[in-house]
Amino acid sequence: MEETISLKELMQTLRKRMTLIVLITVAAMVLSGAVSFFVLTPIYQSTTQLLVNQSKQEQPAYNVSEIQTNLQLINTYNQIMTSPRILDKVIADLDLGMTASQLKNKISVESAKDSQVVNVTVQDPDPNQATGIANKVAEVFEKDIVDLMNVDNVNILTKAEVGANASPVKPQPLLNIAIAAIVGLMLGVGIAFLLEYLDNTVKTAEDIEKLLELPMLGAVANIEDQKIQRKVNSSRNARVRSEQVG
Repeated sequence: MEETISLKELMQTLRKRMTLIVLITVAAMVLSGAVSFFVLTPIYQSTTQLLVNQSKQEQPAYNVSEIQTNLQLINTYNQIMTSPRILDKVIADLDLGMTASQLKNKISVESAKDSQVVNVTVQDPDPNQATGIANKVAEVFEKDIVDLMNVDNVNILTKAEVGANASPVKPQPLLNIAIAAIVGLMLGVGIAFLLEYLDNTVKTAEDIEKLLELPMLGAVANIEDQKIQRKVNSSRNARVRSEQVG
């Protein structure tokens, strides 16, 4: 016989294990908040922008083919910008004390589709160092690209600056706590249903009917000794009072 679970039974299981579900959810939120505020290192972000435009030689004011060529070169420029040729000079100039591979992991270079503006973004625990690296990468690249590709069509559009109230881009404690709440709630509900599934004890008359697949004709109530004693004492007192009146 196939066993089915009704919506009512699901709700009863949730109400029965509500304390466990709430405890798991709160524990997940507290753990996430503690890790976000006290364990994870704040990371700051700084961005500088480069403009890939026409070369500085005499050319028409607007040349569509030149712009298309510049757009095609941007992908090449993005690769060159994070190459050891550029990063080694940045490390030496700023005395960073890290390898080119380690510095590359801090840098992301990207540009919007059909845009001649290239964004150089650096993430670092120190906001001042993030800003210095971003500006130095742009500066070194602007100089070296002339010798590397024999072109002079890259200019620094916007330099990175440290804001007055710089705030980290990660971790994001509130977002982490919200995610932890959802995960904790799902985990709590899952554990609640698992415990209910593994619980084979018989607790109610309905459990007996399901187990034996037979209708229940009667049940013997469980009366606690204290209740029996109170009833006996009440009956005795009533009898004494009636004899006194009689």
